[in-house]
Amino acid sequence: MLLDIKTNKMEESGIMNRKKRKSCILYAVSVCFLLVLDQFTKYLASARLKNGTDIILIKDIFRLHYLENQGAAFGLLQGQKLWFVAVTVIMLALMVLVYLRIPLEKKYRWLQVVLALLTAGAIGNLIDRLRLDYVVDFFYFEWINFPIFNVADIYVSVGMALLMVLILFYYKDEELEVLWPFGRKKQKKKEMEE
Repeated sequence: MLLDIKTNKMEESGIMNRKKRKSCILYAVSVCFLLVLDQFTKYLASARLKNGTDIILIKDIFRLHYLENQGAAFGLLQGQKLWFVAVTVIMLALMVLVYLRIPLEKKYRWLQVVLALLTAGAIGNLIDRLRLDYVVDFFYFEWINFPIFNVADIYVSVGMALLMVLILFYYKDEELEVLWPFGRKKQKKKEMEE
């Protein structure tokens, strides 16, 4: 009987490891796909727009306009490359750690999508900062004079907006506790009490 229980636990552990490995591979492939799309659009923007020729998509509303941004979103903190690189590396490490802690339940798939978007966006702009010392931006909503942005910025903005919606309306506090190191202890203690 005891041997059967140990065997079942080992089989469950093996299944969980395969599922986690599969989940991590999907995460890496998704991030790579999004990253390639970001870098390709930046390459096209550099090749086609760097000479100063804008491409007007909707007159007086939306255009493609090349900009070399040495700051953060909306041009903040210009010239702070070392700070951006350090913060990005720390944030990437945290995102990977959180991803590894996500339970393999269907309910958490949206959180996996959010982390893939945020990771791809962060890496996309980090590559530019390390390679070029600036980030290539090219989307410009002229009508509202919105700051010029790129595909990686879209990933981060959509990922953050989705994360806020998930936190406010989808997940309960206790469902998010499992993502942090102290959350697992609380969950295990709660399970043992039941």
